Amino acid sequence: MSYPDLETHCGRIQRLEDAIGMLHWDMAAMMPEGGAAARTEQMAALSVIQHELATDPRIGGWLAASADSELDGWQAANRRTIERRYLHATAVPAKLVEALTRATAACEQTWRRARADDDFAGLRPKLEAVVELVREAAAAKGEALGVSPYQALLDQYDPGTTVERIDALFDELAGWLPEMIERVIDRQAKGPALVRPEGPFAIADQEALGQTLMAALGFDFAHGRLDVSHHPFCGGAPDDVRITTRYDEADFMQALMGVVHETGHALYERGLPAEWRYQPVGRAAGMTVHESQSLLMEMQACRTRAFIEYAAPLLRDRFAPGGGPAWTVDNLHRLYTRVERGLIRVDADEVTYPAHVILRYRLERQLVDGTLAVADLPDAWRAAMKALVGIEPPDDRDGCMQDIHWIEGIFGYFPTYTLGAMAAAQLFAAAREALPIDAQLARGEFGPLVGWLRENVHRWGARYTTDGLLEKATGAPLSADAFRRHLTRRYLEE
Repeated sequence: MSYPDLETHCGRIQRLEDAIGMLHWDMAAMMPEGGAAARTEQMAALSVIQHELATDPRIGGWLAASADSELDGWQAANRRTIERRYLHATAVPAKLVEALTRATAACEQTWRRARADDDFAGLRPKLEAVVELVREAAAAKGEALGVSPYQALLDQYDPGTTVERIDALFDELAGWLPEMIERVIDRQAKGPALVRPEGPFAIADQEALGQTLMAALGFDFAHGRLDVSHHPFCGGAPDDVRITTRYDEADFMQALMGVVHETGHALYERGLPAEWRYQPVGRAAGMTVHESQSLLMEMQACRTRAFIEYAAPLLRDRFAPGGGPAWTVDNLHRLYTRVERGLIRVDADEVTYPAHVILRYRLERQLVDGTLAVADLPDAWRAAMKALVGIEPPDDRDGCMQDIHWIEGIFGYFPTYTLGAMAAAQLFAAAREALPIDAQLARGEFGPLVGWLRENVHRWGARYTTDGLLEKATGAPLSADAFRRHLTRRYLEE
């Protein structure tokens, strides 16, 4: 009975992880400032309990006893995933898990104020404490897995992807991306002048429009909701998916595309195999695949001219009933595909976005291996932004303090954004071969595209690695080829 015992135990762990995830979402989206300390204590206590369950010595015994069991494909994949997670969990002592939980919660609360005040000096001690604990955990995990500390962190978010593979893909990108950025910006400068819609755009109208698009994409409001936070994200559990965005009355695009992006994540969560809901194999294949689902919606589908033809009347009805030159399909398409050098990653266009990710990837590797001190992060960030994006931030608010990932102790995640963009281009190209997607998007019909993703991506959960899943869906492992063809077609040929 070793394998059934393993499934039963992991089911308990998964349910507890879901509960912690809901508490985390509540803390980020709805927690009053005065409740943060109490919620931190709750999360720390639950994290220790979860860690104790995940490191239960019986798991090692069940794994050993089931090594020669006759398992079907799903069971075998589930066992492999459990074993990998067990190695990660047992590498880190409970005291370190609790310390990280407390340190990241405290750092997040400080970050909210410090970023608003452009006070890196105030954030620095909290971030130093987080980085030191992350280094300790990474070293322990690396020793247990027989890999480098940073590789061990990466393995948490994208199993099967190596630092060497990322270096090769990112070096390839860096080889042609700067020239493409220059060509695209020059081409757009010679085109028709862009007419920017004038606000203010009421937050209530932005929220209503966002919910309209969420429904069109297929978001199930009976199993999720939309709220506001300092940083857009998707959380919760597959049967209770929560997403957040942030609003700016001067710019409706930021919130709208944020909602579309997070809805892509939510659709993936809801589409994961229900029969494996509370087992590791029933969860996402990794964050590269997860990001591919959000970027496929935000960048691939919802910036096509076909989608703008559908969205333009919705935008006019909500924000400009009288119409005008800013609200034509041509102008809105130029607006949604505008390429500009900007400071903020989450607002970046898809051409410059990879440069933002490469910057973070390189800096976080240095933070983890100790070659970059937290105190030197602002200057290192400014230098890297100048070299990779072509601009230099005037402050730390829109520089090294803009993201929440490192604040929450999340290292090894950033590369999955651009790996996900590559995968999204590859998947969307394959879907386009199978479906008349442009005609469907022009009518606001996302059902066929979501159905294709359900069949080729979502339903497989974590049964396959990123490359295995892409080979199954598109016939080839992950590469930059489809991404480069997509950017060339959209920005240099259309």
